[in-house]
Amino acid sequence: MNLPGLKVVKPGILTLVQDLGRFAYQHIGLSPGGAADEHAFLWANRLLNNRSNSPALEICFGGLQLEAFAKTNIAITGAEMNATINDQPIKNWQTHTLNVGDKLSFAHATSGIRSYLAIQDGFELQPSFGSVATVMREKIGGIDGYGNPLKTDDFLPCSQHKPKLTTHVPPLFIPDYQQPLILSVIASEQTDQFDPTELEKLYHWTYRISPQSDRMGIRLEGEPIAAKVNGIISEGIAYGTIQLPPDGQPIILLKDRQTMGGYPKLGTVFVLDAFLLSQQQANTEIRFTQISLEEAQEKLRYFYRFFGV
Repeated sequence: MNLPGLKVVKPGILTLVQDLGRFAYQHIGLSPGGAADEHAFLWANRLLNNRSNSPALEICFGGLQLEAFAKTNIAITGAEMNATINDQPIKNWQTHTLNVGDKLSFAHATSGIRSYLAIQDGFELQPSFGSVATVMREKIGGIDGYGNPLKTDDFLPCSQHKPKLTTHVPPLFIPDYQQPLILSVIASEQTDQFDPTELEKLYHWTYRISPQSDRMGIRLEGEPIAAKVNGIISEGIAYGTIQLPPDGQPIILLKDRQTMGGYPKLGTVFVLDAFLLSQQQANTEIRFTQISLEEAQEKLRYFYRFFGV
């Protein structure tokens, strides 16, 4: 093979090319898409001094195996998947050097569900509508532009680089995905669609993540919540929106969400907590608390300034 890059030996359960997503296209019905856990994604690129939006791989549940046809540097963050190079264990949340012929393998997730593999200067792929983010439902983005996950023998082009000093994420910034998760919620303009006793259920009861969850949204199972109305005029949907369908079981909408929706909204999950939510397995219990819009904005500004986004 003449071009430098990584060849897919085994694609794993679900491996997707991702960046920070597609912006300014929701008005034509395109989901933003993008890395489900931006915290892990951004750290992977930061470790390599990449642009924050450099394309990387989102490895869901594990099983990915790659062969190197380039000498370069990589970073691995996110879920713990006991990665190896040539069968030798390597550490998560830090950089590593790949040489031509090396075999990079990921086992199955033991903490979290999504791992991120960034490569120095990013994978060299053609964007669709300004992004390589894979949205399978819309058949857009990814390695071929048609929204497909990686498959055996796919080739991910990259550039060659000399080995660099190992860098790692300070322990303070490495999340523990097995800690109980409490999601902070920003109040919605539609809270008057709920009686206070019904709205209080969200903050009083414990909910479980349904197995019927994906990158589009997290379905919850628990105490049903009743709204005063069953539907509203369809309007734009923000990341982290908590919709309430007629069955009263909340749905938290994530990166591959639809662009419009007509269910009442209980509120919006704080962005940084939604990233943690995307690392949780089915049947995990979660609880909710409240956060002011001002506090959420301040924390989010600090987060994106840190990564230069």
